[in-house]
Amino acid sequence: MTTELRRLRNYINGEFRDAADGRTIEVVNPATGDAYATSPLSGQADVDAAMDAAAAAFPAWRDTTPAERQKVLLKIADAFEERAEDLIAAESENTGKPLELTRTEEVPPMVDQVRFFAGAARMLEGRASGEYMEGFTSMIRREPVGVCAQVTPWNYPMMMAVWKFAPALAAGNTVVLKPSDTTPASTVLIAEIIGAIVPKGVFNVLCGDRETGRAMVEHPIPAMASITGSVRAGMQVAASAAKDVKRVHLELGGKAPVVVFEDTDIPKAVEDISVAGYFNAGQDCTAATRVLVHESIHDEFVTALAKAAAETKTGAPDEADVLYGPLNNANQLAHVSGFIERLPAHAKVEAGGHRVGEKGFFYAPTVVSGLKQDDEIIQHEVFGPVITVQSFTNEAQALEWANGVEFALASSVWTKNHARAMRMSKALDFGCVWINTHIPLVAEMPHGGFKKSGYGKDLSAYGFDDYTRIKHVMTSLDG
Repeated sequence: MTTELRRLRNYINGEFRDAADGRTIEVVNPATGDAYATSPLSGQADVDAAMDAAAAAFPAWRDTTPAERQKVLLKIADAFEERAEDLIAAESENTGKPLELTRTEEVPPMVDQVRFFAGAARMLEGRASGEYMEGFTSMIRREPVGVCAQVTPWNYPMMMAVWKFAPALAAGNTVVLKPSDTTPASTVLIAEIIGAIVPKGVFNVLCGDRETGRAMVEHPIPAMASITGSVRAGMQVAASAAKDVKRVHLELGGKAPVVVFEDTDIPKAVEDISVAGYFNAGQDCTAATRVLVHESIHDEFVTALAKAAAETKTGAPDEADVLYGPLNNANQLAHVSGFIERLPAHAKVEAGGHRVGEKGFFYAPTVVSGLKQDDEIIQHEVFGPVITVQSFTNEAQALEWANGVEFALASSVWTKNHARAMRMSKALDFGCVWINTHIPLVAEMPHGGFKKSGYGKDLSAYGFDDYTRIKHVMTSLDG
């Protein structure tokens, strides 16, 4: 018996459409490994249609008042709450995430973030008007940039969609958004919800692969390209956008150091770091997966970390007490497995290090010790439930190793010494430094990194500003 696959469709100019040429991609549930839907494989005709719709809708949306845009975003937030169970089901099918954790850890922050940007819409700031030259008054206009081409990743399809569209719409831009080819379902549902609230053409969703994304970025209409994804994808977007000098907003990979000093509360640190390392199967660019521990507590810490890994549960979305579900796709399972298979002889797998089950893409909570700074698994992003441990001798060495990677998104320091925490937070070359915690995010604070982790900020007023442009207006007082 063959199960009929659900048909997902693009959302362009207020209506759902198949790809113009009829091409589709099968969408697989990573918890089962089975296809459950098809989505459009959008080509140039679809990109043209979406961009034309967004461009046509832009003037009227741009000219709405901040108060009007705020009302729209508040309606979207309310609608997300009303459709929460539908969103949770779609996201879990997309990603295999535990239902209960999606319910408690993703939907409430999403709703809160939309409401934050609803408020930000009414907080357009600029320098005070004034006479900076005799006989002339200068003022600042803060304006939307125009049509935004946005690409979201597969690790947090729903939440990353919010991080993209909410500040863009709040600032008065229109949007063409593409989800990952492996996780389009929740974004298509978001289009259904938003489409009932905003004017047609203001918010559009295109499904497709990396070529679809490339066509969006290279299209002449968008004024800005925004992506959350891999470093390779970010570099390609930046290169493509450079051809017509588009604005670019990049949130890319991470390799967060977790620096644990000898005076830390070991049981609490182990518990918190394990959750922050394994949550969402470690598929998080801020995940606490690169632990550096002072040599005096190294062995004790590794033993406790391995015990915590053994007690951490992965499983199907509806299983009880599951911290995380499967890796997102077969390629990602092979990617994570490859790091463990290629470990150098001096490394030791303290826990896990293997696939779980034969159905779906589950991987065991893993701890690897005995690693050196130049090891592949230290320098490159695993993006899986794998925590590595290195032993350091002093603060200077910890800082050197912590900063000694190409990524610079997030980090944490674990110590009871306030002065040391302040020294480390100043010297760590990362966009976020947590102290005695790891991974909490709030809508009011910026998220974004340096170096190969990209540039631009998500969340916060800084993220909102990224979707605006500054215009100077000067008028003569004589005429």
